[in-house]
Amino acid sequence: MMKPAQVVKALAALAQPTRLAIFRLLVACGPEGMAAGQVADKLKVSPATMSFHFKTLSHAGLIESRQEGRFVYYTANFAVMNGMVAYLTENCCGGNHDVCKPARQ
Repeated sequence: MMKPAQVVKALAALAQPTRLAIFRLLVACGPEGMAAGQVADKLKVSPATMSFHFKTLSHAGLIESRQEGRFVYYTANFAVMNGMVAYLTENCCGGNHDVCKPARQ
């Protein structure tokens, strides 16, 4: 179970349009992730700006990086994402989980 301070830090990191877009893109990529340069190209953001956003998301525990040769790949931290959603919905509908299920778009 995530602690409230962890959830606040993660939500604060996502409360910015570019970081939210980065995180959603990495979630869509799945566990393979995407090279930093590809993320920048896809979102039309400069590499210097991307570095700042990656650092913020990483410090919040929302993304992880791995080096492969000369490329850095980023992936969403699905355990943290799921923990955050679980924290936010823990007491949803008085525990009646048949009533409130996450909507899929």
